[in-house]
Amino acid sequence: MKRRDFITLLGGAAAAWPLVARAQQGERIRRIGVVHGLAESDPQAALRVAALQQGLRDLGWVEGGNIQLTYRWASDASQAQAHAKELVSMAPDAILAHGTPELVALRQETRTIPIVFVVVVDPVGQGFVPNLARPGGNITGFTNYESTIGGKWLEMLKELSPGIRRAALLYNPNTAPFFDFFQRSLEEAGLILAVEAIALRAHDAAEIERAFETFAVGSNAGIIILPDLTTVRHRDLIIKLAARHRLPAIYPFRYFATDGGLIYYGTNVLEDYRGAASYIDRILRGANPGDLAIQAPTKFELIINLKTAKAMGLKIPETFLVRADEVIE
Repeated sequence: MKRRDFITLLGGAAAAWPLVARAQQGERIRRIGVVHGLAESDPQAALRVAALQQGLRDLGWVEGGNIQLTYRWASDASQAQAHAKELVSMAPDAILAHGTPELVALRQETRTIPIVFVVVVDPVGQGFVPNLARPGGNITGFTNYESTIGGKWLEMLKELSPGIRRAALLYNPNTAPFFDFFQRSLEEAGLILAVEAIALRAHDAAEIERAFETFAVGSNAGIIILPDLTTVRHRDLIIKLAARHRLPAIYPFRYFATDGGLIYYGTNVLEDYRGAASYIDRILRGANPGDLAIQAPTKFELIINLKTAKAMGLKIPETFLVRADEVIE
């Protein structure tokens, strides 16, 4: 090996020494539990874990070096409580909770271990914290929607398809107990726009299929899919049913649109994961989670799947296309 190459290699290795050396010299390795509302096999789960790990790395926390992450995956909502109990029994330094069922389960198991949440709607209304600015207790995090979004979704559907007279809100009340947070603003907007707002409840794939069959009878209808673990798990089926019944649909996460859904309008969940890494970092360095303000969304993205629109015979208004952050051809 040439001396210059050796020096370069040595210099690169030296940059990684401090973290490893601290662990080797007896610094306690910090342990983080992660309970996730998606199945481990879901491609979106891998993207979110990667965003969390990168966010932690950027702040000096390297998995396998000075931090250990333990994951639990809830392929079914009924698993949330068992996962929460197991993680709490490990007494980690902090826990990341993805989704409302996971946060509900963790809150029942501990009021002391710091919990940082993501993809949780209306944390005040659901009773997790008393207020956003100063949550107190052991829970803080990143909420991904504000209260007027239901009305905004309906306005966009109406702009997209002016003939709409009925709009359904699809969700599972067991995994989306926050549905009224969206339904209130949807109903208020419906009065103004002359659109009847309908609650469409479905607990599993079979009920989702029946709900579509029933609601699609007639015409002048559109559908809004809630950010619900059930709708996420069955997103392929929902996208297929919306196309089959030619129902204009608006979705809560960008991967619905990239997978063939018509319209997505919402927040970037991967950014929330990177934000969660910053909160975990602050907690590991001594911050009290109750003093960390819960972060509400500040930026929303609009993605239009033009290919799907054409297949459904919908002509997207030019004003709509101009506002889009991304148009899928």
